[in-house]
Amino acid sequence: MPTILITGCSSGYGLAAARLFLDRGWNVLATMRRPQPDLLPALDRLRILPLDVTDRDAIATTIANAGPIDVLVNNAGIGAGVPVELTARETALALFETNTLGTLAMTQAVLPAFRRRRGGVIINVTSTVTLRPLPLVGVYSASKAAVNAFTESLALEVAPFGVRVHLVLPGRSPETRFGDNARPYGGGLDDPEYAPMIESFAAGVRDSSGPITHPIDVAEAIWYAATDPAAPRRIAAGADAEEWMAAAE
Repeated sequence: MPTILITGCSSGYGLAAARLFLDRGWNVLATMRRPQPDLLPALDRLRILPLDVTDRDAIATTIANAGPIDVLVNNAGIGAGVPVELTARETALALFETNTLGTLAMTQAVLPAFRRRRGGVIINVTSTVTLRPLPLVGVYSASKAAVNAFTESLALEVAPFGVRVHLVLPGRSPETRFGDNARPYGGGLDDPEYAPMIESFAAGVRDSSGPITHPIDVAEAIWYAATDPAAPRRIAAGADAEEWMAAAE
């Protein structure tokens, strides 16, 4: 069976994707910063590997130990809901080091083998916040938009080698830990002018009404990209994501 490597599998989209591909018979390499073996079924087809995508040496070790990979899913990422004016340099660096440069480093790590084999699939998970302006996610959106940009160019560069590249763009997903994971990188609640906007944004992140994205939506979109050679380069994941992408086209 084919082998897929998925980053950021401790929760949310990555965990849902790992479960789906295991359920459908694939070999799965699930990476996490801090491995939690109890999150996934104990199967011979599963390997849980420690990986911080901001650590180039750790990436090299993981790829060297992984063996042949058919599909790479760059899902690991962090968020931040903070006004551009109040975004600390450290927060901006963390966003780009993980979301952009981490994705780039993982992509570069697998491409030599993909080119030699004349086959492979790279799937980069970004966000529909890149499709329209929203308050408080400016720098986060920039880090994901950068991935969109280099992914589009990469797809053209590696197509002659039989390598496919896709973007999966989820929408708003209250079921994930996005809000909790983004909290350490936030700020501005102590600013009386920005605080109401931030409180409203936080409530929206938790709101499960209306069209939303479920983790399984993202997992199914990743499956589509991985298994269908005719899949489009950009795939919306979730009812709200589909609406946003249709409006942007």
